[in-house]
Amino acid sequence: MATIRALQLLGDRQVELMERDAPPAPGPDQVQLRIRAVGLNHIDVWGFRGMAFAKRLYPLTVGAEASAEVVAVGSDVANVSPGDRVVPYSALTCGTCPACLRGRDNLCENVGGVRGFHIDGFAEDLTNHPARLLVKIPDGVSMLDAACVSVAYGTVEHMLFDNAHLEPGETVLVHAGGSGIGSIAIRIAKSIGCTVITTVGSADKAEKAKALGADHVINYREDRFEGVVRKLTKKKGVDVVFEHTGADTWNGSLLSMKRGGRLVTCGATSGPTASLNLMQLFQQQYRITGSFGAPMSALARALDRIASGVKPVIDTVYGLPDFRAGVDRLETRDVFGKIVVEL
Repeated sequence: MATIRALQLLGDRQVELMERDAPPAPGPDQVQLRIRAVGLNHIDVWGFRGMAFAKRLYPLTVGAEASAEVVAVGSDVANVSPGDRVVPYSALTCGTCPACLRGRDNLCENVGGVRGFHIDGFAEDLTNHPARLLVKIPDGVSMLDAACVSVAYGTVEHMLFDNAHLEPGETVLVHAGGSGIGSIAIRIAKSIGCTVITTVGSADKAEKAKALGADHVINYREDRFEGVVRKLTKKKGVDVVFEHTGADTWNGSLLSMKRGGRLVTCGATSGPTASLNLMQLFQQQYRITGSFGAPMSALARALDRIASGVKPVIDTVYGLPDFRAGVDRLETRDVFGKIVVEL
């Protein structure tokens, strides 16, 4: 029987490049994909540490974010054809619950697991996937850029526009501007004419954030960012805070907001628990929104935005055998933008 390469998690922090059986022909509603590139994210690092929020069986193929080419289709598939370039949606949503029917895929009530966390992911040469959970890649978008969409770019698109309702001309504070999603947020916000203030942790990242277009860059290791933000905005505060770092920046983020400002958060890398002054919340009329993943519509908009020239920031591209080096880079945070693994 034919075999394929697969990056498999064998246990806590044990990721190895293995040989496994090639998948069978796709079922009636499935397609078979040749994976071209896989994006790495901090959630992958958490997954390798066993933080998948659900039981799973080992070995488990990793990789939650990918770009691919359709190589075969099932008998009932009409939305894609062999040769099409696609981004697969990593959550196996039901497609029938009220949330799915409203296009709120990331609120599905009956998710069958997330690929790369609870069930086999995309870091393998060939894989089968439901045909309805695919978004076509527009002409002119590279496979490497498309591999940053389903987790990173799509998350930012959903946060900034579906949840924060960012408008041209507003001022936005983007935390961790050197991260995969932070760098994308800077680039998107600048592309629509916003003023961008961002935080970074080193002089090198500060220079790169400025080169990316950030109007003001704050090294949080040297200055209290909330004080600098208040000064930059003449004590008014920002319209939107793009928050994903968690406990360490939470209270400073609230102090950085204008009256009626919006904060959207999708992460808690510095800790999941923070205090909240309720009087501050209602007196300042803050709007705080939690955001997790993205609906498929946001992935399609993200790909269109990339096609228009607003590309993700890619730090380094590794080959599949060098996957571990990419993970190590993420863990040290010595990264500006995305890490992508090319198959």
